[in-house]
Amino acid sequence: MSLLALDTSTEYCSCAIWRNGKILSRGELAGQRHSDILLPMIDGLLKDAGLGLGQLDGIAFGAGPGSFTGIRIACSVVQGLALGAGLPVVPVCTLEALAEQSGAERVVAALDARLDEVYVAYYRRKGDVWQAEFGPALCTIADAPAPGEPGWLGMGSGFTLLEGALGRHLGLKIASDNAQAYPEASAIARLGAAALARGEGRDAAEAQPIYLRNKVALTIEERSRLKQRA
Repeated sequence: MSLLALDTSTEYCSCAIWRNGKILSRGELAGQRHSDILLPMIDGLLKDAGLGLGQLDGIAFGAGPGSFTGIRIACSVVQGLALGAGLPVVPVCTLEALAEQSGAERVVAALDARLDEVYVAYYRRKGDVWQAEFGPALCTIADAPAPGEPGWLGMGSGFTLLEGALGRHLGLKIASDNAQAYPEASAIARLGAAALARGEGRDAAEAQPIYLRNKVALTIEERSRLKQRA
C-alpha cells in the first residue's frame, strides 16, 4: 500500500509517502509560503519515490486544529488531488500526530491557538491506536485539566505559550525539543496508513478541516469532565 500525507497546519510545511511500511518525507519552515511550496514539494517527493499520483491508495492530511489558512490550504490541495485521481482521503488530527511523534505512551499534545489559548488533547496509546482521554479542545491554560497521574509527556507549541505556563499548570517538565515540535507529515502518514487499512478512507469531498474555535461553548459532559479532573 502507498499513501501520500501532508501537513500545513503550522508554519512547518511537510509531506511524506508511506509505502509498505517505509516512509520518505520532506519538510521545511514555510512561514506564510505554504501555498507556494506545497505542490512542488509533493511533486518532488513523488518523483523521489518513483510513484505517480494514480499509483497511490489514498491521501492523508493534517485536518487541524491549527492555522485557519494552513488547514484550508491542506484541505483544498487534498480535495483537488484526490478528486482528480479518484483516491480516498484520511483526515488526521494534528494533535494526534504530535502524540504519534512523541514515542511515549501517554501524551499531552498542545498547539498555540493564539489569544492566550491552546488546542489540547490528552492521548493514551492502546495497542496500535491512540485513545483521546480529553479533547481535542480549545481552552485557556487555566481550564486545561490535570492529567491525574504521573508519566505524561508534553508535546507541541502550546507549551511555549506565556513562557511555558501550560507545563507549570499541569505539573509537567517539558523538554525544549518537545515544546518546539510541529505536527509532521511522517506521523500523519503512519496514522493515515493504519486508518486506511482499517477501511476508514473517505470520499474526497469529506476532506474538511477541524475548526475548534468555531465551538464557543463546552457541552455539559465536557464541563463535567473538566470538573472531575480539576
